[in-house]
Formats: sequence, C-alpha cells, structure tokens
Amino acid sequence: MQFGLPKDPMLLLSVVNTKIRDYYHTLDAMCEDMQIDKNTIVDTLKGIDYEYDESRHQFV
Repeated sequence: MQFGLPKDPMLLLSVVNTKIRDYYHTLDAMCEDMQIDKNTIVDTLKGIDYEYDESRHQFV
C-alpha cells in the first residue's frame, strides 16, 4: 500500500477508521485524497471479516 499505511490488517483497520472519522468522513474521500486503491483496502479488511458500512462511514 502507499503512503505508509500499515500492511497488517488490524493496524490498517484502526488507521483507516481513524482517518475517516477525523479527516475525511468517507472512504472514497480518503482514497481519492491519498491516491490509494479503495479495492485494496476493502479486500484486505474483508479478509479479517470487516466491511465498509456506508451509513456509519467506517469498517465494522
């Protein structure tokens, strides 16, 4: 992944949810701003049984 996002899925979960909550408010906004592939994040977190909840704007 780019921009120093953690490769460990549990750490990635924490970082992504924090960034969405504190800075971006949506996964799409974060990925666009950071030039990160959304599918890579979604697939990685799906591997540990987390999915993005659009209504809550976080992985749950």
